[in-house]
Amino acid sequence: MGLMDKVKAQATQLAQKTQDTAREGKAKLDQAQANRRADVLLRNLGALVDAERTGRAAADSQQQVDKLVADISAHEAENGINLAGEATPAGPQSGTESAAEPATEHGTAAPADGDPSTSFPPPADDPQP
Repeated sequence: MGLMDKVKAQATQLAQKTQDTAREGKAKLDQAQANRRADVLLRNLGALVDAERTGRAAADSQQQVDKLVADISAHEAENGINLAGEATPAGPQSGTESAAEPATEHGTAAPADGDPSTSFPPPADDPQP
């Protein structure tokens, strides 16, 4: 094999690696964009539900919720993801938690009524200086 053949083979390998890296980068970028879109959709849905439950909803809020749910379903189908599975686990993640009392980010069990304000540990008894 001559010198030119070796150079050509290395150039071909380098081009293939470059294409593979570019494909991986594009896939990661597409996934990041899909995640951002999902975050926006879920945040907007949460804001609408909060407004409805606290009596601050607009007259057309139910139509907005229906549209967002349809948009979320379409986004899930388009990207092959299940956003409901990420937000609400189907069951306990470990043997120490029950489905009725999922663990909070602080490691304590959340109350069954779902009130997050009661899921934090009690304040320390030490007085503040």
